[in-house]
Amino acid sequence: MPLLTKAGCASGNCHAKPEGQNNFKLSVFGYDPKLDYYEIIRDDRGRRVLFSAPEESLLLKKATGAVPHEGGARMNPKDAAYQTVLQWIQQGAPYALENEAKLDSVTVEPREQSYKKSAEQALKVTAKYSDGSTRDVTDMTEYLSQDKEMAAVDEHGHVKVGTLSGEGVIVVRYMGLVDVARITVPAEKSYPAERYARLPVNNEIDRLVHEKHQKLGLLPSATCADEEFLRRASLDLIGKLPSAEMAKRFIADTRSDKRERIVDELLNDSNYADHWAVKWGDLIRPNPSRVGVKPVYLLDTWLRDSFRQNKPYHQMIKELLTAEGSSHEYGPVAVFRDKRDPVDTSGFVSQIFLGVRLDCAKCHHHPSEKWTQEDYYQLAAFFGQMKRKGQGISAPISGEPEYWWYGGKGEVTHPITDVVMTPKPPDGPEMPYVEGQDPRVALTDWMAASSNPFFAKAIVNRIWSDFLGRGIVDPVDDFRVSNPPTNEALLEWLASDFTAHGYDLKHLMRTIVSSRTYQLSTQPNETNVTDTKNYSRGLKRRLAAEVLLDAVSDVTGLRDSFSGLPPNSRAVQTWNHKLDSDFLDAFGRPNASQECPCERERKPSVVQALHLMNSNSLQTKLASKEGQISKLVKSDLPEPKLVNEVYLATYNRLPSAPELQTALKFFSTPGATRQTATEDLAWALINSAEFVFNH
Repeated sequence: MPLLTKAGCASGNCHAKPEGQNNFKLSVFGYDPKLDYYEIIRDDRGRRVLFSAPEESLLLKKATGAVPHEGGARMNPKDAAYQTVLQWIQQGAPYALENEAKLDSVTVEPREQSYKKSAEQALKVTAKYSDGSTRDVTDMTEYLSQDKEMAAVDEHGHVKVGTLSGEGVIVVRYMGLVDVARITVPAEKSYPAERYARLPVNNEIDRLVHEKHQKLGLLPSATCADEEFLRRASLDLIGKLPSAEMAKRFIADTRSDKRERIVDELLNDSNYADHWAVKWGDLIRPNPSRVGVKPVYLLDTWLRDSFRQNKPYHQMIKELLTAEGSSHEYGPVAVFRDKRDPVDTSGFVSQIFLGVRLDCAKCHHHPSEKWTQEDYYQLAAFFGQMKRKGQGISAPISGEPEYWWYGGKGEVTHPITDVVMTPKPPDGPEMPYVEGQDPRVALTDWMAASSNPFFAKAIVNRIWSDFLGRGIVDPVDDFRVSNPPTNEALLEWLASDFTAHGYDLKHLMRTIVSSRTYQLSTQPNETNVTDTKNYSRGLKRRLAAEVLLDAVSDVTGLRDSFSGLPPNSRAVQTWNHKLDSDFLDAFGRPNASQECPCERERKPSVVQALHLMNSNSLQTKLASKEGQISKLVKSDLPEPKLVNEVYLATYNRLPSAPELQTALKFFSTPGATRQTATEDLAWALINSAEFVFNH
């Protein structure tokens, strides 16, 4: 099967399609050898192999193109792969040799190495078996480059390094097991170790990041200005623009630890809980039309209370995953009302809380990882003894309560073999059912163990991505061997520090935001202008829809109205995505009908630009006699100071001399009044990239 897999026969666009191809069906990447053996040897009256004349076997004739084959020629009779299959048929096509050892692992060499541009390297892949023996399987391995511009690889494992500096990954796959070779290409210009030793280090994050920079020949950008830091930290930590008064106070503060002080102030701000509840709502909040309005509201309330209390993360997730009771009394029950089948819960739990996308393994072996259907359904088995009572879901019955509890009986079976699954987390031990003990508790205890390979890493990586613009593992919920972290030592340290401090989310956030790495300017230097993976400079990030709407409201002093919420509520206090708002929809609020986790559209669009430019709501807020702009206009501030106030409210900084001169021209335009000039200035700043992006 490794040879057929390498030839592309066992891929999802060929014979490994769910329905097979031309009455010949193989498992994805050969993950089910018994099924594949039956298809090759027994299916269709055994016509694919001819033991009396092996060379005439249809399997070989099709593979070489001697018989018309929709996929074309996949083997050459002179190649070792063809000869190996031929010899197998000549030997009677045995399923396995007597007492054959089990494949345990595959290893590629060199696994991690630095290269010069345009260099070449031959990879070697070794299989290790249960009896301790090893075998060179280089010629039977499938190779894939994650970034062909960095490094390309051919079918024989020969790597050709490109002309770019950075890192690349070559994935090797043999018999369903995966390993990676990491290709590092340092910049041509290097810097002495003393240069890196002189870089400022605020905490361990900086030391680990600098080690990676030195390896790649990168130098970090300068530290961002105080005004930039204040705006960045406030938007990241509490989802709110600093007020003009706060900006003035921070700029005037001469204490050396003022950044640490403002971080503590922000983490204790009342807006903190609302901001993070919105983020977690995207991950776990069900569609209210499906599960009911009240359950979704109670779940949102539980989220806000959890963040308000700074509840330890492992405790918060344990409460969520072991929830019992009425959907109309306890918020977390809404998750089970939504994910009604243990099979659906499995993919949800693995992706959100372990950072592992197991969904592919629901139907077949994961195409780029080791996960099998057994892994998927064994995780589902933890939820197989949940019971429910009530009318169910979907309007109008979703308005009625539903009760969920651990019932003590129940099971999950494998969809193909019908074998009853024993609860087992990914890469964890089997945890057989124990009478009277909820298996969900055992799962959450395993998740919270300091030795857990996924739980802490998944959340620190998610928070890191929120603050730095890119996960150490990216996408943040796709941890796998074939998608390695950009800085493994950094990820390990963050996870270890997080668990050592009791899964304290505020401690984690404080640690990241206090690092110089977080505080780097978005302005690149000559060494890092193309770097987006190694945190050598800040990355600009568009504000989330709710945060941007609140920012506009803070500048104008007037808020939107949301049905079901008190007057003057902030957008981050909305508790479901069905509350009407053209602004939130335009700027990427998730579709409420999506399955969680909900995806947000982060890329700027023409619709967004036109909405800000032509929004009647914005024009009304700017011109309102009750708004902040009119209050500034009515003040006795001279025009230069009035401009300063508008800049402080929007950008949280004072204008430069050229900016001030440009702004004052609004007031000298023929026909302009103090009111219209101030409105136009505020409109221009709100419509700028500096306002719409965190930087």
